[in-house]
Amino acid sequence: MAKKPVYSLIYDSQVQDHIARIERKYHSLIQSEIEQQLRYQPEVETKNRKPLLRPSSLGSAWELRIGPDNRFRIFYKADRELGTVNILAIGVKIKERLYIGGKEFEL
Repeated sequence: MAKKPVYSLIYDSQVQDHIARIERKYHSLIQSEIEQQLRYQPEVETKNRKPLLRPSSLGSAWELRIGPDNRFRIFYKADRELGTVNILAIGVKIKERLYIGGKEFEL
């Protein structure tokens, strides 16, 4: 049986600021979910992992929803040939608004 390819996770330089704006108690949850969800099959659509229907100003192609009430959003782009997943942004969804790095963001 063939093993699934393992993707390298590459974090954009701004992601550290994004995570710093999120309550500390969620940091380990976010980190573990990114590892679990994106390390092996980042381009497989699931209930909480979907391709974006239109291009985002972040340059992302995919969105991962995690956490209580799916309030956290991870935006990323995967490159199958290079075996990399670029984590571009981590945001918080509050009702109909998305906040990235403490600022309201529109997709």
